Order: sequence, then C-alpha cells, then structure tokens
Amino acid sequence: MAELSRESLALSGVIADVVWRRSARARRISLRIDAGRGVVVVTLPPRSSKRAGMALLTENGNWVATRLAALPSGIVFEDGAAVPIAGVPHPIEHRPLARGGAWLEEGSLVVTGDASFLPRRVTDFLRQEARRRLSTLAWAHAAGAGLKPRRIIIKDTRSRWGSCAADGTLAFSWRLVMAPPAVQDYVAAHEVAHLRHLNHGPGFWALVAVLCPGWRAASDWLRDEGVSLMRVG
Repeated sequence: MAELSRESLALSGVIADVVWRRSARARRISLRIDAGRGVVVVTLPPRSSKRAGMALLTENGNWVATRLAALPSGIVFEDGAAVPIAGVPHPIEHRPLARGGAWLEEGSLVVTGDASFLPRRVTDFLRQEARRRLSTLAWAHAAGAGLKPRRIIIKDTRSRWGSCAADGTLAFSWRLVMAPPAVQDYVAAHEVAHLRHLNHGPGFWALVAVLCPGWRAASDWLRDEGVSLMRVG
C-alpha cells in the first residue's frame, strides 16, 4: 500500500489531517480513522481517482468530524507528562545529568540523559515492561492449560492487541503495559487459548472463561478505552 500524500482539509467545521493511500488490493474507496495519529486515512483502489475519494470524504464529513472530536487527548513523552503503567498514571521525571536509562521510582518514571533521547527511552522502557508482564501472564496461563507457546514477542501493532500464529508464537502490543492489570491478563489468556483453538468458536471462549473469569469486563474496557492507549507516545 503506497502513501500518496497528506494534507489538512476543512470538514464540517473541523480541520482534519487526511492521508491518501492507494492499494492494489482495495476493491472500493474506504475511510477510516487512525486513532494513534489522529488522522483520516482514505484508501483508493488502483483505478479510483482522488476526486472520487474527496467526494466520499465530503459526503461523510460529519462522521469524520464527530469521530475526530471524540478521540482522547494524546500524551507526548516529555518531562512532566503522565504515562499510564498498569492503569496508574506515572509522571515522567527527567534527570538529564543522571545515568541509567529509565526506571520506576516512587510512582514516577525517571528518565536520564539528554532530552532528545527521552521519547525513545520511555518507549524502550515500556516495551521491556510489556515483555516482562505479558510473558509472565502468558506462561502462567499456558501452564494452567497444559499448553506451551513457541515464543512470545512484543510488537507495535495498532490493529490488534495480540495474536497467535499457527506455529505457536504469541505476539502482544507493547501498549498493553499501560492498560489495567485485568486487561493485560485477559489479552494474555485470549492468545493462550488460541494455542488450542485457532478460531473464536464456543470451545475457545469456554477456555478463555476458565483462564480469565473476568474476561468480559476486560474486553469491554478495551472496546471503550483502548483507543486512549493508541494516543500515547
């Protein structure tokens, strides 16, 4: 999929950042909101013109404006910003003269070194925490179900929270480290259950319920609040 251009357009009284893409696999023009970047993505099939895409965008201007207005405020990794870790806000405390990278200290996320390194160091720390926490949860659920993942990896996925490959590899979004513990536990249980059931049939959900009895509330949280995690960083 090739990105053609990016521009700001007035839609129903809102200035929207619009990304134009062309996809050889697309069969029709489509619109979607990229919550992480706060942009509208217009995908064009090979033979469709930008003019046709603009017509669809204008026709759905109210929908676009409403969806963009509903997005939660983003969090930029900078000194003083409060980053959620396991659902609890942790203010970033920048110590430019100290060494050691990043660590948690008395409810804060301490980050050392030059300010230009801060966003990357925060992201690296959160990825490491995600690996530690989600790997622990996944291995515990797998052991309880008599299953064994091939390996566990952490990714920066924006379309799904976790996945299970046919070879038994489990993958999780590092952004889950910001969600409440019960939500992390549910996603870990969800992907472990796929080690036995590579589908979402009755057997799969029965196993999820055994591994994580509170899965429904956690799933609802992801549906209602998960977009906020995409607006961090």
